[in-house]
Amino acid sequence: MSTSYKYKRVLLKLSGEALKGYQDSGYDAQALDTLVNTVQKVVDNGVELAIVVGAGNVWRGVNGSSWGMDRVTADYMGMLATVMNGLCLRDALNNAGIAAEVFSAIQMEPVVRHYNRNQAINAMNAGKVCIFTGGTGSPYFTTDTASTLRALEMDCEAVLKATKVDGIYSADPMKDANATRFTQISYTECLSRKLGVMDSTAFSMCSDNNLPIVVFNFSDPNNLEKVLEGDLTIASVVGE
Repeated sequence: MSTSYKYKRVLLKLSGEALKGYQDSGYDAQALDTLVNTVQKVVDNGVELAIVVGAGNVWRGVNGSSWGMDRVTADYMGMLATVMNGLCLRDALNNAGIAAEVFSAIQMEPVVRHYNRNQAINAMNAGKVCIFTGGTGSPYFTTDTASTLRALEMDCEAVLKATKVDGIYSADPMKDANATRFTQISYTECLSRKLGVMDSTAFSMCSDNNLPIVVFNFSDPNNLEKVLEGDLTIASVVGE
């Protein structure tokens, strides 16, 4: 493992948009290639990596709800979409020679393995990238919550939340030119300012278990490695 890395085992939270590139929806080969190359660089340097990917490139539950769809149905459709994304990502990683395995919180063998903590821990210990799909297996929970839950279960040292901005701001920097960027901020201050880094359930789990949240700009493929090295010029850390 690179001696310059601050973290050895992390969970990377990706949005579904990371798989679609500049397309309106679905998947983009170039975006997948870039993502795979980014992952390969850090895995080859010894980082133990888990991934949770959202479903926004395929399905957004809020859209279904706006049509009058039952919330539970909409959430289950989102969970299924994350499994599709997990399969796509695993295939891309495997084709690049990176060992990866998909686990689903919803039982659906033989498509993917049903999530089992011991099996997932063993896979990570063996150097595989573990991709966790199906959310938590229950409606009303977001992939943020699933990310935090799996990070804690896998004994990860941090949750790395990939976004389009270089950290956490006092307001939306796309809308407010006076927004202030935080390099480091406590759980308490983040909560009191209502910064919305993650949904409230996920954030509470991180706070209660002192699990750092690193929010960073994923648009540059070099930034994942920079974050692992502790570079906070392109990231913000939530922690005590």
